[in-house]
Amino acid sequence: MRSRHTAHQLLKSTLLASTILTALSVTAQDANPEAASGKSVGKASISSKKFMAATANPLATNAAYDVLKKGGSAVDAAIAAQLVLGLTEPQSSGIAGGAFLLTFDGKNVTNYDGRETAPKKVNEKLFQTDAGADMAFYDAVVGGRSVGVPGVVAMLDLAHKREGKLPWAELFKPAIALAENGFAISPRLNTLLKTEKYLNKDEAAKTYFYEADGITPKAVGTVLKNPEYAAVLKTIAKQGPKGFYTGDVAKAIVNKVNSHPTNPGSMALADMAGYKAKTRTAVCGDYRGHKICGPAAPSSGGVAVLQILGMLERFDLKNLKPADAQAIHYYTEAGSYAFADRGMYLADPDFVKVPTAALIDKNYLARRSALIDPNKSIAGKATAGVPEEMKKVARIDLGSPELTSTSHISIVDANGHAVSMTTSIEDQFGARQFVKGMLLNNQLTDFSFSPMNKDGSAVANRVQAGKRPRSSMAPVLVFDKAGNLEMVVGSPGGSRIINYVAQTLVNLIDWKMDPQTAVDAAHYGSRNNGKTELEKGADWTAATAELKAKGHDVIEGETTSGLSAIVKTPNGYIGGADSRREGTVKGD
Repeated sequence: MRSRHTAHQLLKSTLLASTILTALSVTAQDANPEAASGKSVGKASISSKKFMAATANPLATNAAYDVLKKGGSAVDAAIAAQLVLGLTEPQSSGIAGGAFLLTFDGKNVTNYDGRETAPKKVNEKLFQTDAGADMAFYDAVVGGRSVGVPGVVAMLDLAHKREGKLPWAELFKPAIALAENGFAISPRLNTLLKTEKYLNKDEAAKTYFYEADGITPKAVGTVLKNPEYAAVLKTIAKQGPKGFYTGDVAKAIVNKVNSHPTNPGSMALADMAGYKAKTRTAVCGDYRGHKICGPAAPSSGGVAVLQILGMLERFDLKNLKPADAQAIHYYTEAGSYAFADRGMYLADPDFVKVPTAALIDKNYLARRSALIDPNKSIAGKATAGVPEEMKKVARIDLGSPELTSTSHISIVDANGHAVSMTTSIEDQFGARQFVKGMLLNNQLTDFSFSPMNKDGSAVANRVQAGKRPRSSMAPVLVFDKAGNLEMVVGSPGGSRIINYVAQTLVNLIDWKMDPQTAVDAAHYGSRNNGKTELEKGADWTAATAELKAKGHDVIEGETTSGLSAIVKTPNGYIGGADSRREGTVKGD
């Protein structure tokens, strides 16, 4: 008989309420990646002197903390946390997904790219119907068609070889123990299962996540055991990444992808065996005397965050209040212009010329910022700029919803080395394919569904064999003028990640909020969809009328960020974890 424990006993006050909230009714492109699950109350910033870890799940935070306590590096702790997240927060990330990782080793920032790749047999018509139209989003997602070659394991191995301290196999022990002994279903996992429409169509997933009727999600506190996942972890712990990318594990993934009865993919064992994680040059820029570094393409997060901040720099935000209509106006207008450039230029740089330096050039951003009228919104969609000596390479690609079901990890170790890692399987529960205790990603739907523009030019983010789809993931590291680490910030949340992270940096830098207040602040932003998006539940009464008078089309809806922020202080560190999810912070 299954043992049951209450969420209060196991996860205490850090867990979210399990009330299902009504989601904003929007198109697939504008929808949240995961359903909202309530907001916890009473969270306060956590202080520590030596090291700190923040993740989206208490059990993952505990695993990272234990590794740091043993003298492990920030990378070691991130590995342990990710392996646990794949078990306890499977709807958001896992080793059958992808990630972007930024590290600081005391001297240098390294940008690790663990983004999934398209199998070699796919082509640009992957998400086109026989009639040449874009597939409906979930027709594309559910099954094997949307699954990219996973990148997390290879990326973590590469980072560990460079920046790990503890033995590789040691880092797998916490997740293996939890998988074998069981963990309690959290309120958030239960809530997302209640909102889920496709997962129980997969027999393996139905058996694992649902009661015998195949419809009712297993209750909060139900102890789940996952011996198949434990076996996979033992194999990788012993053999390294080849235990995942070759042999029985790889065969099981490929077979699952290709054998879906109605929507099969075309992944080969050679695709798995040939996957390579990469290092890239991080995208870094200045904002009010702080050096901010984020991930390079194929993530658009690093460029877009720096663009928003660069366009805001001329405005005296510190003399405004965060929820003032004028502050919201400046921020959302900057977001519109950044998202216009993102749609035009950002894609896999191994396939498309990406003008990164030109897009974050101070002079270019000054010209973009000059387009922001303090008294009037663009009241529609912004157009992309043309950076110096850069021809347009694509137009806005409306076929790329990017509903990134994501998680984020922020860590600083005892040596002051840091990790900011955003990790994803794309949509809630990914492709809804469960194999060997893992959910497969649906990251290929982050490509544009349409390969060509109306004018006949090729879309930069179109599907191509071996290509990595564009992402909005934006793990960020912040430094002072002397190069000393100041902050670690990041969030899940699909294309909204860019706004969540940039807003949190403004909260910390301009308005001097403590980390918990900064990550919990009510969200607003624009993704150049003609809408000014305000978080449902906050009091916008004073701002709304003024925003509308400026021409803003204001809408309110749920936001599903999962921010974490760690800030260096003279006495150590102070950290906060978003009250919208189950995240916790822990350190010594």
